[in-house]
Order: sequence, then structure tokens, then C-alpha cells
Amino acid sequence: MGIAIWALPDEDATHILQWNEEHLELVTIGEKAAVYVDFVSGAAAHRRQFGGGRGQPVAKAIGIKGDYIPRVLDATAGLGGDAFVLASLGCTMTLIERTPVAYLLLSDGLRRAQLDTHTAEIVARMTLHFGDGREWLTERASGSGPLAQQEFDVVYLDPMFPEPGKRAKSKKSMAAFQTLIGGDEDADALLAPARLIAKKRIIVKRPRHAPLMAGARPDFVFDGESTRFDGYLPISKTSK
Repeated sequence: MGIAIWALPDEDATHILQWNEEHLELVTIGEKAAVYVDFVSGAAAHRRQFGGGRGQPVAKAIGIKGDYIPRVLDATAGLGGDAFVLASLGCTMTLIERTPVAYLLLSDGLRRAQLDTHTAEIVARMTLHFGDGREWLTERASGSGPLAQQEFDVVYLDPMFPEPGKRAKSKKSMAAFQTLIGGDEDADALLAPARLIAKKRIIVKRPRHAPLMAGARPDFVFDGESTRFDGYLPISKTSK
């Protein structure tokens, strides 16, 4: 994955991945705050127990209703927060993450969650792959690639949106993570193949006042407090 292994940090290093007791964490050199994925306790546990269940905007956006629980492809998994929420509501989740740091942190979080009785059943519905979402979506749209034999009701897209002016609003640790990962400047390329794959809808999570993905007007929108969920209907290959 292109990540160097050091016995001691390189003198020019700004961030390191390191083991802290039982978890893998991302640390900014010179800072105490660290980023790691925890689905068992903390904010994830509180949201699982008291977060509103199907009433959450992300659940409404992907269309959970009655007996209908969609199969979801999350092509920009990041640290897996929304994917875990959807899995906790019963969705079968396929996750793709292309950034080595995020992939390793998320893999470690899933590993530890598998060992806990409160979360094991949830993460059993989550399958994580390392790869570029654009490439995997494009291949799947042409009937090839690693996902060729899988069907998805919903494609979920939440690319990292570059907002330099809003960094201060994030926790110091998460701001460091966002700085290291950077924005997904090529995210617009995700939408077209996603619309050829999803059977029901495509959901794009954006900051509330961010521009539309690929300039495409959504078919419907679900608003959250600081984000919005733009919904697009599929486009059949024969209607292209």
C-alpha cells in the first residue's frame, strides 16, 4: 500500500500509524490527539443505542422502510461511520476504500468490533475492500471486475469534500486526518457509473451548502443538520 514501516519515525514525518494497546491509530507528530476507529464504545455505541434508528437522515435517504432493507455499496467508505449505522439497521454493506491509511484504520476497527458481542452481528454485514471506487464502479457498470456478480439496491457516495475554511470546526484529530487524506478532487467521476449499477437509487452525502456532484441536479434531497443527501435515480444502460 506504499506505507513505510519504521522502528522510529523519520525526522521528516508529520503523521504516523502506530499501535496503542489494542488498536491502530493515526497520530500527528507533536500532538496528543489520535484518530482510530471504534465501533464498540464512545460515539458509535451512543449512536447505535440512542441515535434515532430508522429516523436518522442517512437511513431515510437510502430508503429503509417497512420490510425493505437495501443492499448498499459504499464506494467511498472512509472510516466507516455511516456504513456501520446502516449495517446496524440491517443493511448488507459492501465498502470500498482507496486510501491506505483509512483502509487500515477501518480494517482494525472492524476486527475489534468482530470480537465484541454487541457489535459482532453488525459488522458481519460489512465487507471491506481496498481499491479505487471509481475503477470498481466503472468495471461493475461494464459487467466486469471484483463486484461483477453482486447486485446493489443503493450506491452510497460520501467523498472527502475539500473545505479549507471549515477545518477549525472539526476536532483537532479529525482535522489532521482530513489534512493528510485530502479532498477527493476526482469525486465527480463516481456518479455516472454509480447510476448504471444501483437498482433503486444513488445517494450522495454533501456538506449542506456544497455544490452538486458533477453539476447534476438530484431527483430528491434529504436535509440533515450540517449535511444533505442528494438522491439520484438509476439510468439503464439502454437509455444512455
